[in-house]
Amino acid sequence: MAIATESGQFHVLAVDDSLIDRKLIERLLKTSSYQVTTVDSGSKALEFLGLHHDEKPNPPPDQNEVEVNLIITDYCMPGMTGYDLLKKIKESSSLKDIPVVIMSSENVPSRINRQGTKICLEEGAEEFLLKPVKLSDMSRLRPHILKGKNKEQQPEHNHSEDNSSSGNNKNSNSNSSSSSSGNKRKAAMDDEEEGEGLSPERTRPRLFSSGSLTVL
Repeated sequence: MAIATESGQFHVLAVDDSLIDRKLIERLLKTSSYQVTTVDSGSKALEFLGLHHDEKPNPPPDQNEVEVNLIITDYCMPGMTGYDLLKKIKESSSLKDIPVVIMSSENVPSRINRQGTKICLEEGAEEFLLKPVKLSDMSRLRPHILKGKNKEQQPEHNHSEDNSSSGNNKNSNSNSSSSSSGNKRKAAMDDEEEGEGLSPERTRPRLFSSGSLTVL
């Protein structure tokens, strides 16, 4: 396993059982200013990510501060294939937003479409690259990384909006309740004033047949 420690760079985890291909992808990524970690199997990739076969994420020792921004993995590997690794990552609630790019040395387009590209893209892979990977392919990784970071930030933004909306609703309900109470008090005061006041009908003198004058 090789880890580049430069700060302020996007970190890519490269997974390939071929030493030659790992060295190539590592060199291309570093040339493109990425921080790189390389492993030779899908199981070691899961171990580095802190996700074991029981699917319970645990921070790997001495790597608590390492953030992986993108995973690029070979499709055909012994044991756990790139497709199996992809499924494990997308099934994990803590890792599912990490973009995954699949590589394959298969050079028959019809077989790639049938066996690799379609099922990997359906399972959540961002892209399918043909090996040997070229330097020009590295520029295609950054948009996937930026999209992945936006996904991570979105739940926090939605949570903030929900709290703001809840606060506004509470203020609105409070104002409405205060206004309603004020209206009720005003109506009660008006009723009391009307009850206490004397209407013209009650103060008008009336003359009875006996000739006496009385005021109601």
